[in-house]
Order: sequence, then structure tokens, then C-alpha cells
Amino acid sequence: GMANIEFALEDPLMWTSLQNTLWLALASGLPQHLVAIPLAYFINERLGTWRNAAMGVYFLPYITSTVAIAIMFATLFSTDYGAINAMLHMLSQSGLGSWLPSKNIDWLGDPATIKPVLAMVVFWRYVGFNTILYVAAMQGIPRDLYEAATLDGASATRIFWHVTLPQLKPMMFFGVTLTVIGGLQLFEEPFILTGGKGGIEYSGMTTALYMYRTAFEFSDFGLASAISWLLFALILGLTFVTQRMFKSKG
Repeated sequence: GMANIEFALEDPLMWTSLQNTLWLALASGLPQHLVAIPLAYFINERLGTWRNAAMGVYFLPYITSTVAIAIMFATLFSTDYGAINAMLHMLSQSGLGSWLPSKNIDWLGDPATIKPVLAMVVFWRYVGFNTILYVAAMQGIPRDLYEAATLDGASATRIFWHVTLPQLKPMMFFGVTLTVIGGLQLFEEPFILTGGKGGIEYSGMTTALYMYRTAFEFSDFGLASAISWLLFALILGLTFVTQRMFKSKG
């Protein structure tokens, strides 16, 4: 019971995994919404008849198998045969990227690069999902508000800041809450890209992955259960903080 929770709180690897989880949740979650909101505004206001096609394209990564996505990015970031290193090598030889390293980068084997790669994969997969949420919310905003703002002489930028964003607040709360929960439960991408071990020096070990290894690799289900309860408490606490941040005043 409580002994497992005490042991988990004193476990350095537990804190390492938690630090990695919070870093990945912030690095992949915040950019999702910073990109998704203006992108949704562009799709909703500028694409016209192409809106549904664009929404389908951006939603595709979300419904694609996580295993397929992870394997694809593992191939792209491969040390010897990856397209990313090949592109950087071409830039270096052309003189445009003289500041780039001359040797191939071990993206998934270097503690300094593995977390940015994981954050990029998570961002790429979920930014389209959040974009669709915001497009749907924008379509529910009364057009009268836009017409009144236009008649008052408001520019497109002012309309976006003073009409669109305030009306998106409920959807922003919903989307950010899902991002917080999903980010703290991050498992599939680190599991596949690090071979289930958490990477070099556990730099890609998330709390969910550590909980999985504790239960099914180390056969310590009591400690894994304690970790799950601590993770639940963290998710509950951050969800409450998110709710307070988006709570309407007055």
C-alpha cells in the first residue's frame, strides 16, 4: 500500500520519468494549440470549398496507426540511412549549412536529441486533431458578430483577437484538457522509438512507460500500481489548474 507509494516517491528513476513526461507534454502540447488556432482560422475563413479536403488531410495523422507513424519517423531519423541526416548532409556540402555537423546525428541514441524527436512526432500526430476541433468551433460562431465588427471598421487581425478567440474559449479548454491528459499518459511513441527501454540514460522514459516496465518487465505490480495512482493524482491536479485558468470571470 503506502510503502509502494513512499518507494515510488523516493525512486530517482520515477522522478526522471516524470521530468521527461512534463518536458514532452509541454514541448509537444503548447505548440499544437499555438499552430492549430491560426491554422483553423485560415482554413475556415480562406479555403472556402477546399475546407473539407484540408480538414481531411490534417486529420489523417490522428487516425493513422501509432506503430506505423513511429516506424516512419524512426526511419526518417535513422543514423545511417535516414532522410533527415541525408538532407542535412546535402545542405552541408552545398555550403548553405556550413554550421551543420559533418557527421551523421544519432537522433534516437543521443540524450540531447531524443526528447525533441519524440516531441516532434507527438506534435505532428495531434496538431491536425486540434485544428479540426477549432474549425468546428469557429463554424459555430454567429456570423453576425463578424459582420458587426466589419461594419465598425475592425481589421481582420482585430476580429481574430477580439471576436474569434473569446468565442473559442470553451473549445480551448476542452482541447487543452485533452492535451494535458494525453501528454501525461504518453506511452506508444516513446515505447516504439526507444525500443521499450526509454532510450540512452532513460532520456526518453515517460512515466507511463516506466510504469509498464515496472509491471511487465520487473514484475513489481505493487509499485506499478502506486505509480499509476501518482500519475492519476498529477493528471487530476493539472486538469483542475487548467479548469481554473479557463474559468470565466464574473
